[in-house]
Amino acid sequence: MAIKHLKSADFTAEMEAASLALVDFWADWCGPCKMLSPAVESLAAKYGDQVLVGKVNVDQEPDLARAFGIMSIPTVVFLKNGREVDRKVGLMREAALEAALKQHL
Repeated sequence: MAIKHLKSADFTAEMEAASLALVDFWADWCGPCKMLSPAVESLAAKYGDQVLVGKVNVDQEPDLARAFGIMSIPTVVFLKNGREVDRKVGLMREAALEAALKQHL
């Protein structure tokens, strides 16, 4: 399944429909965000049938960033049944991100 680019208008409905979601908060100008993107894309390819993998551009969706208290990017938030269960801040290797995801499957 492809990565969903999430907007404020559909965020709640998307999260309620997914039993598990990985949401990457990022921005175009953020170098570490660009470096993390291939790992997020890879996880979407591997787990897209089990997990909603989404991205939120903090410049385009500041209300979502504020609602989640995003202070640094990249930040990856894991949500189970619409509730945050974990978050990882900063650039990390794909293996570490995948290990965090597997804890919640």
